[in-house]
Amino acid sequence: MATPTNVLEFLIPSGNWILVGNEYEGITFTADETITKDQFEAGFAQYDAWKAEQDAAKAAKKATAEAKLAALGLTTDDLKALGLN
Repeated sequence: MATPTNVLEFLIPSGNWILVGNEYEGITFTADETITKDQFEAGFAQYDAWKAEQDAAKAAKKATAEAKLAALGLTTDDLKALGLN
């Protein structure tokens, strides 16, 4: 579940904002880049979907790497033992 900070970092990655509390009304924009209350509220679902995609991509990448290791007869523990983790 996204936090207000997650949403602001997602929508305004430049960080030109200050958040006091958890509501849109507590946001102070410190540059010309601003968002509306509707954009802020929609950002929660957008962030959650983006985060799920990122997590799925990371899991797929890990599974691919583990499959390649298995094809070589290695495990992640073997890599750790060799200091290659």
